[in-house]
Amino acid sequence: MQKDISLKLTPSEAANSESIKTYIAQSLGVPVHSITGFYRSKESIDARSSKQVWINLSLKAFVDEPYIDRPLLNIHFRDVTNAPKNVIIVGAGPAGLFAALQLIELGIKPIILERGKDVRARRRDLAALNREGIVNPESNYCFGEGGAGTYSDGKLYTRSSKRGDINRILSILYQFGAEENVLYEAHPHIGTNKLPHIITAIRKQILDCGGVFLFEKKVSDFILENDKIKSVETADGNKFDADAVILATGHSARDIFELLYQKNILIEAKPFAIGVRIEHPQSLIDSIQYHCTVRDENLPPASYGLVEQVNERGVFSFCMCPGGIIAPAATSPGELVVNGWSPSKRNNPFANSGMVVQVALKDAIDYFKKKNPDVASFQDEKNPLLLMHFQSAIEQACFSAGGGKLVAPAQRMVDFTNNKTSSNLPSNSYLPGIHSTNLSEILPAFIHKSLQGGFKAFGKKMHGYLSNEAVAVATESRTSSPVRIPRNADTLAHPQIKNLFPCGEGAGYAGGIVSAAMDGEKCAQFCAHQLK
Repeated sequence: MQKDISLKLTPSEAANSESIKTYIAQSLGVPVHSITGFYRSKESIDARSSKQVWINLSLKAFVDEPYIDRPLLNIHFRDVTNAPKNVIIVGAGPAGLFAALQLIELGIKPIILERGKDVRARRRDLAALNREGIVNPESNYCFGEGGAGTYSDGKLYTRSSKRGDINRILSILYQFGAEENVLYEAHPHIGTNKLPHIITAIRKQILDCGGVFLFEKKVSDFILENDKIKSVETADGNKFDADAVILATGHSARDIFELLYQKNILIEAKPFAIGVRIEHPQSLIDSIQYHCTVRDENLPPASYGLVEQVNERGVFSFCMCPGGIIAPAATSPGELVVNGWSPSKRNNPFANSGMVVQVALKDAIDYFKKKNPDVASFQDEKNPLLLMHFQSAIEQACFSAGGGKLVAPAQRMVDFTNNKTSSNLPSNSYLPGIHSTNLSEILPAFIHKSLQGGFKAFGKKMHGYLSNEAVAVATESRTSSPVRIPRNADTLAHPQIKNLFPCGEGAGYAGGIVSAAMDGEKCAQFCAHQLK
């Protein structure tokens, strides 16, 4: 027989299969030899007690019958080489890739146009970015095969359960090469070192089924006819006819937002968040979260999630990376953007997280009125690109303060709360280097003051968190898209352009790998329905 079992074990017990079998047998009142096998359905860490960290396990146990591996999805990828319909997918991030896979299942040929390079070629551009401060506008941490998530961590946790089938997305990633733990851990994570192999395997599947996958094809124009996109033009002069277009460009494709605006295709300004990336020694976060001097070898590096209301404005942690690295995520020269990532083992000595503040339209209007009282076009609250311009202005200010070559302005955490320029800065993971700066001179006052209040509140929630061992690095500004591309709720098509399906993070409908993938599948399904 098969039984669903829940256990609460110590980390060492949870890491030992024989111990787990013993506890299963005790729970069921049967001999240990009756347990022929088990697999993990769910696993989470409970560190609320100051005396003992526990591992909560949900298991599928097999008793007195042969063990069977966990069931996999039965996905039928069809041959779409000669399919009568095709869909242009702009962008090869998770939204675009999962849209392509879904279209293939439905018998429609996807043609993926990716402005950047394949995952392997991207590495050279990332090396130049980190070592020399050279930004390739088409190949960086945001642009290229796999999108922003490929080389900036691969966290799979999402709260977006209403947007689609989370387990289906995780199962597909597992079948394309992710570790089995993504199927059961409460906060699954692939790691930047492993994601490229998975992305390559997905591309191979798309090509093997007759889909088309083209790199260095930056979209430069949409040719419209009768309220539809007739074809898509790329910067190299090529033109691609389309039955429909899924626009899955990611949150940093400013040129696409500008193109839509120029062509009078409806877009909207979308509130987002901006702040800094804060980095602590991982050992400090471990000691706070696990109530220990030295972390148990059977526990992963500790993480955290923090949120606070400061002056009626949300301040919260974002994209927390245990054992991680701060990376330069700029997409154009002259701007400074930071993000974080972790390898699969999360074994670097630092823990970093975005610490960001909610930004509204009024904030951008007030900022430009103060800085540039004569630039009226940026002050119009009806301008859908207003928040994008604000985002860009902060990034440019941080670049200037850092001194060039992506050296980032930074400040020790306690010094930040006290408006004190740090006399020196701690060791850190940011390869281009950091420069001591009073961040109050760069960040808008509402962001700086909100972060000050947030840091103080977080220090009370996590004793020891507010520390001068930690460093704040500016600026974390690509938390989400500052633009939303509207779509009809009942068709997911754009309200003006009948065969345009805005999708994923760049359209304002997702926030991470899994939610973007779910939105990609959803858009593909609605697109296919329209093409029937």
